[in-house]
Amino acid sequence: MNSIRVITGVLSAVLIAMLPGGADGASPRNEKVYQAAQANRAGALELLKEIVDIDSGTGDVEGGTKVEAVLRARLIQLGAEVHTEPAEAPGLPDNLVAVFHGTGKGKILIIAHVDTVFGPGTAAARPFSMDQERAHGPGVGDEKAGVVNAFTALKILHDMGFKNFATITFMLDDSEERGSPGSTKLIKRLAREHNVEFNMEPGDPPDALTVWRKGSGSIRIQVKGRAAHAGMAPQDGRNAAVELMHQLSALQGVFPTSGTGITVNLTVLRAGERANIIPDQAEATLNVRYRKTEEFDAILAKVEAGIHSTQVPDTTVTLAHDPAFPPLTENAQIDALAARARAIYAEIGKTVELSGNGGASESALAMSEGTVALDGLGYVGGDFHTDHEWIDLNSIVPRLYLLTRLLMETGAKPP
Repeated sequence: MNSIRVITGVLSAVLIAMLPGGADGASPRNEKVYQAAQANRAGALELLKEIVDIDSGTGDVEGGTKVEAVLRARLIQLGAEVHTEPAEAPGLPDNLVAVFHGTGKGKILIIAHVDTVFGPGTAAARPFSMDQERAHGPGVGDEKAGVVNAFTALKILHDMGFKNFATITFMLDDSEERGSPGSTKLIKRLAREHNVEFNMEPGDPPDALTVWRKGSGSIRIQVKGRAAHAGMAPQDGRNAAVELMHQLSALQGVFPTSGTGITVNLTVLRAGERANIIPDQAEATLNVRYRKTEEFDAILAKVEAGIHSTQVPDTTVTLAHDPAFPPLTENAQIDALAARARAIYAEIGKTVELSGNGGASESALAMSEGTVALDGLGYVGGDFHTDHEWIDLNSIVPRLYLLTRLLMETGAKPP
């Protein structure tokens, strides 16, 4: 769930200065890892094509299960203990959990989600494709490229015989795009059992890691009216759709619709079933994003204050709300983990920025349990949730190197 990017410039400069020897005094790159990243690029793209060409929109049980089956077979080949965890809400595929055991100290949790926002038939209509610079396809960046980056890093560790970690747990979430209703308890439990969580959401362009995210939730305005024949007796009806438009008009301009702070946007409208019936039900969904936990309640209270004033007689207006992810708030723990990542990226002569955005993710759930999280570790991409979503093919090798080395560093020296 990615949207607006804001570079934390001052903090970035401070963290550059924290690198060993400064930006110009980086440690030499690990040639074995770098060459493995290059050698596995083609295989990563093959796997990415395979899973992008499987529809797995949230709630597509068959599609999500197919994607997980592809990964399950490959993870077993790497020696992982693989099992499924039942979805915590109806109409969702199981979650997949793969555990690798080592001989070191660090307990690492990697989370990636297999669901997308696209419906059945999308993959057939516009399958995976590539040009010289970018790859395209439904969910290619958000988040199937992240799934692939995590799997390929684990493959590199396996091929190198690297075991200097206690456990690495790779979890495939079934429902992130709806706020992880099928996996929230599982995520929190796993977070408590690990030292660190790495999240495989895409990196913001041109090349950034995510150190803060907005929380997300939905407010639904529901109107009940009275049905009537639209031609013979419209005066007997009480038009729920008209009242809903009144309610939405009253909210116009009350909340920001873009920016780095609170945003409230109308995303779904429903009213009426037949052209010749005055609608007796109408509903609007407001998507809410916020930086501080208490802000959601304040927004809800402000919306609720206005619903008592109706324009269409004999209609009633009620509210329902569905909080999803809490905000991910940048702190000293995240900054320290980001500094490690920046030092690793400097090994290959690159600088990764630090950013935040309005797209919520599972990292906030991990942090809510006290487990430090670093987000945006997939490939760099953009235009998520659209028909022209993309990833930068030039980011594959650097991002694969970064994640592999992060797993090695935190496995040996957990935060």
